Order: sequence, then structure tokens, then C-alpha cells
Amino acid sequence: MSQRQILQVFEQYQKARTQFMQTVADLASRPQNTETLQNAGVMSLLRPLLLDAVPTIQQTAALALGRLANYNDDLAEAVVKGDILPQLVYSLAEQNRFYKKAAAFVLRAVAKHSPELAQAVVDCGALDALVISLEEFDPGVKEAAAWAIGYIARHNAPLSQAVVDAGVVPLLVLCIQEPEIALKRVAASALSDIAKHSPELAQTVVDTGAIAHLAQMILNPDAKLKRQVFSALSQIAKHSVDVAEMVVEAEIFPAALVCLKDPDEYVRKNVATLIREITKHTPELSQIIVNVGGVAAVIDYLGDSKGNVRLPGIMMLGYVATHSENLAMAVIVSKGVPQLAICLEEEQEDHIKAATAWAFGQIGRHTPEHARAVAVANVFPKLLNLYLDSESSEDLQVKAKKALKSILQKCTYLPALEPLLYEAPSNILKHVVCQFSKVLPHDSKARRLFVTSGGLKKVQEIKAEPGSAVQEYINAINNCYPEEIVRYYSPGYSETLLERIDNYQPM
Repeated sequence: MSQRQILQVFEQYQKARTQFMQTVADLASRPQNTETLQNAGVMSLLRPLLLDAVPTIQQTAALALGRLANYNDDLAEAVVKGDILPQLVYSLAEQNRFYKKAAAFVLRAVAKHSPELAQAVVDCGALDALVISLEEFDPGVKEAAAWAIGYIARHNAPLSQAVVDAGVVPLLVLCIQEPEIALKRVAASALSDIAKHSPELAQTVVDTGAIAHLAQMILNPDAKLKRQVFSALSQIAKHSVDVAEMVVEAEIFPAALVCLKDPDEYVRKNVATLIREITKHTPELSQIIVNVGGVAAVIDYLGDSKGNVRLPGIMMLGYVATHSENLAMAVIVSKGVPQLAICLEEEQEDHIKAATAWAFGQIGRHTPEHARAVAVANVFPKLLNLYLDSESSEDLQVKAKKALKSILQKCTYLPALEPLLYEAPSNILKHVVCQFSKVLPHDSKARRLFVTSGGLKKVQEIKAEPGSAVQEYINAINNCYPEEIVRYYSPGYSETLLERIDNYQPM
């Protein structure tokens, strides 16, 4: 065989390998093919090609592995069991930028499925190699590395701590300062994934100066970047008063409120989440948000949103109202109660209704004036129905009941209380009767209305244990009226009158 023929054989072999790899990578991009490829033993065929002499074949083999591992955890597990990860990690430090991107993609695809698989990626020494990739000149390599790091960190605190210990955080903060938008997005997302697990991890992110750099990007025109920026700020702010104050001191308000009207619903939701995480901590932080117009802006946001996007806004109003009478009144004055009533009416998911019921409880529990603001929005019947509805989740029933009780204990607005005399179960009814017993002795007009509306008659029909609190409340109400009026509206009085007629002897 001549030298030329030998070269032709090698050329054909290289072409066949290249074609094979391109075909497998293409097939792996379609989920319906993955099971067939796995059954055909494609993993064992791809592994040696990661060390092929031809760089394009190496890269395509890594790409195909990444696509397969990305599909489900069984295939990712197969990558781990096939001892492919150490090979990738070794090559990550040695190969060109195209291979590095493909290798980082495989690591990310494996790590995303579970903490166990992410731990396998860490155990094979991937973090050190990814840190080196974050220092690469090429932004595409940095992006792929940051993405893999984020997928490792997102699972739990120990994995996030491993990422921090590898020295990743300062490099991610440098990445968010790079001009490439895609790199900024992924780096901000990774910082968010690290900060979310514990106050200590969030403090590590803060200590590298991340807040100031994130704050500079809140009005960036790129919606996907804003999503990640607000997410990262939320995950930092949620842990403690100190870090929440640092986020506020970065002067993101009132500018961030503009983003509550952003066309992208995830941007809007993440901004509302950030405001919620800040206001939950202290009255002072809530007051800062109120002063910059945050409550009114969130109420408008609730009007423009539907479903789960509303949830952080609903909770934010509840947190603000929790802190003090004045802050709860700020929610009322900004027309928060009617908007929450609309949310309670429109939303179908129990967890959103439960959050709304909780928010009403926080607003109405302070004073009679606060309770009246909730009562006039016709919220009591809705809360009562949610509490009594067997279809409601246990959490919704608990929150509706608790909200009703806390508002009723302050409510002196009798027109809203009276319908509950007819509908409420005994454990709610006692709070209603209690309020009547407090108001009627001091209001002659209310006493008259209570008789003409049938309220006094209904109270006489309540079966209370002698000596119980409810019986005492009923006695207090009855003491507001002449004895013959009380007798007249008592059950059985008409029969007593008829008996007297039967027994009466005319003169």
C-alpha cells in the first residue's frame, strides 16, 4: 500500500469520526433521541473522543455529552459513573477556549439536577478549574464557568460554601463589571444563588462590594439582566437588617420603583420581592419605602398583575402594616385595602388567598379605624367563606380564621358585623357578639337599628353555656334594652302570649 493510500485511509477515518460526532451531537439536541442513544451505549463511545487528537472532535464530543446530561438526571449520573468528569476537568485547564466552553457546559448540565450530582462535580476538582476559567480573557469561557458555578451553588449552603472557599465571589463581582451583557447576567445569577442560603454567605457577597455594582445596573435596558440583578439584591437583603440597610443605602430607591411597571413580568416580580425583603425587617426600613412612594407603587403593581406575580406585593403590604398603626394607615390611605379585596376575589390559588388574608389581618388588627377600613371593603364574608370552605387548604383556613379574629376584636363598625351573626360558627360568633356588647351601651342609634334589623332577635337565639363569655356578652347586650323588649324577641315568646290569650277570662 502506497503512502498516499495510507494517508487516504487516515483521512477517511478522521472524516468518519467527525461525521459521527456531528451526527451524535445533532441527535442529542432532540430529547426524543436521548433514550435510544443511551441504550446504544453512546457514553462509552464519546468518552475516548474527549481525548481525540482533533480539537473539533473533542469539542463536539463534549457538546454531545452536555446535551445528554442536560436532559435528565439518569444521563447525568451516567456521565459521573463513566469517569468522564475528571477527564473534562483536566482538559478544562489545558485546551482551547471552544473546548473549555463545551466542558463547562457538561459540568453545568450534570450539576443542575441534584445536590448529589453537584457534589460529584465538586469532588472531581471542578471548582479550581472553573475558577481558572473565570480568569480567562475570553468572555464566553467566563460565562460558561460562571453558569456552572451558579448551578453548583444553588442547591444548598454546603455547596455554596465550597464555591466561596474556592475564591469565586471576587471573580464573579469582576464579571458583573465586564461589558458583555450575557456575562453580567450569568455572574449576577451566580451571586444570587450563593447569597440565598445563609446570612454568612450573603455577607461574603456583600464584603466583596457586590451591592454597589449590582445597584448600578438596576435601570439597564436588558430585561434578563435586570431580573438577575433584582434577584441578587433580594437574596442579599432577606437575611438581616444590616444587609437590608446596605442595599437601601446603595440609593436604588426611588429609581427601582420604575421597574414595577417594566414590560417583563419577572423584572416586576423580582423588584416587588426585593421591596418585600426590605420592609419585613423593621419599621424604619418600611418607613423609608413608604416615604419614597413604595406602597402606592406596589398597589398599582397589584392592579397590573395576576397570579403568582402578585404574591410578593401582597406580602409586602402585609409586612408594612405589621410594624405599626401609622404604617398600616399608610397602606389604607394609599387604597391598599380595595386592591387586596380584588386580589382575594380574583385569585384561584390557595397560597395567594392565604397571603392576602394574612395581609388583611395585619392591616385591620391595630385600631377600630383600621378594622373599619377592612370591614367596609366587604372582606368579612369572603374571609368567613374561605375559612368554612372544605375545599380550602389548611393554611388558608388557618390564616382566614386568624385574620377574621384579629380584625373583629377591633371592629366597631356594626353594619359589617351584623351579617356574621347569622353565618359565623360559634368560635367566630363570640368575637362578633363581644363587639356588639362593647358598642351598643354607648350608641342609642345603633341600639335602635339593632332591634329593627333583627339583630337583637338573633342574639336571643344564640345557645350559650351559662356562665360562659358568650353568655356574658349577651347579657350585656340585653341590659341595653327594657326587659319587655328582650322578652318580646326571645324564642318562644309568641307561644307564651298565645297561652296567655287561651287562659285569659274576659270580664
